[in-house]
Amino acid sequence: MDRRQFLRTAAAAALAAPALSFSGRLFAAPTNTPRFLLVFLRGGYDCNNLLVPTGSDFYYESRPTLAIARPDTANPDSALALDGGWGLNPVLRDSIYPLWQKKQIAFVPFAGTTDLSRSHFETQDHIERGEPMDHTGDYRSGFMARLSGQLTGTPAIAFTNNLPLSFQGAGHDIPNISLKGNTKSHFNDRQAAILASMYQGTAMAAASADGLALRKDVTADLEKEMVAASRGAPSARNFASETRRIATLMRDQYRLGFVDVGGWDTHVNQGSVKGALANNLRNLGEGLAAYADALGDDWNDTTVVVLSEFGRTFRENGDKGTDHGHGTVHWVLGGRVRGGRIAGEQVAVTQPNLLQNRDYPVLNNYRDVLGGLMQKLWGLRAGQVQSVFPQARPVDLGLV
Repeated sequence: MDRRQFLRTAAAAALAAPALSFSGRLFAAPTNTPRFLLVFLRGGYDCNNLLVPTGSDFYYESRPTLAIARPDTANPDSALALDGGWGLNPVLRDSIYPLWQKKQIAFVPFAGTTDLSRSHFETQDHIERGEPMDHTGDYRSGFMARLSGQLTGTPAIAFTNNLPLSFQGAGHDIPNISLKGNTKSHFNDRQAAILASMYQGTAMAAASADGLALRKDVTADLEKEMVAASRGAPSARNFASETRRIATLMRDQYRLGFVDVGGWDTHVNQGSVKGALANNLRNLGEGLAAYADALGDDWNDTTVVVLSEFGRTFRENGDKGTDHGHGTVHWVLGGRVRGGRIAGEQVAVTQPNLLQNRDYPVLNNYRDVLGGLMQKLWGLRAGQVQSVFPQARPVDLGLV
């Protein structure tokens, strides 16, 4: 690194330092307060091969190569029966299905946004902003940020390379840290000393020192946990490793978190119980199960919501994949989630009930569902919910 590059980096870090310093003052989160993690699946996952409409003949007619067989105890590749009309992809047999049996996970089908662009970027932005469609888009205000502003004793963090739109505009600083790559500190001791010396004797000195110390501490904690968790065993799959590290931070220090997972855009050779989607679902399921396991008793104070910008076309396409759709399936899991059920408004999975003859309609608006869930979790007043999701009509699905 040459001098000019270092000074540019140092200047950027100086801007970030107050954020880290602020978070440092909130480092010890109060016990027994709700813990919430939002998992955003970027790419629009095929919910129909997660939550399989096994009671629908139309499903089997529409997916000649992608459909997952109806529950059959003699067939390990058949769907796991959830109730009379729905089954679960069998790749989740050892991870998510046990949570279903313990009634710690519920699925909300026909969920999503009113955004009908079917554009990844427009729909992701719309969801992360959390605003109604007729609002002028404010790309400096996300619903997780506004939620954070309504809560006390609820330190927030994003496990992402950059602060996501969801957490933009909080009015206070929210740290983000990537767990997907290099966990080493951005500065070695020599660089940190140089940076600290630049602010010595200035009003920024304390903030700069706190920011550098926090990043060093977090890095050390992560490296220590990574070594301890391995114990000579083969490496866990990537997402499971990440979620164990997330649990380490969420358990003791944070109460509001965001993580995103990419790779869900499956236009070609999607597969059913094998292939790209199945691998992604298996990794996701193992990661979420690892997160629950790593939290231990704190799982009882934890709620996780998994969502995506949209679902996919109900019928498979000519490339044995699926294209951009609309309604999707949300997952809600946690130690005290009232699970073991399919929640929310539903319709029969038939051709006449498809939206525009191509995908699931949205009957459970994500702003209303999340608004109702958050209202219950934190006891938010009606005005507070409106601050998070303007013009939402929060609905209590009895999820917690």
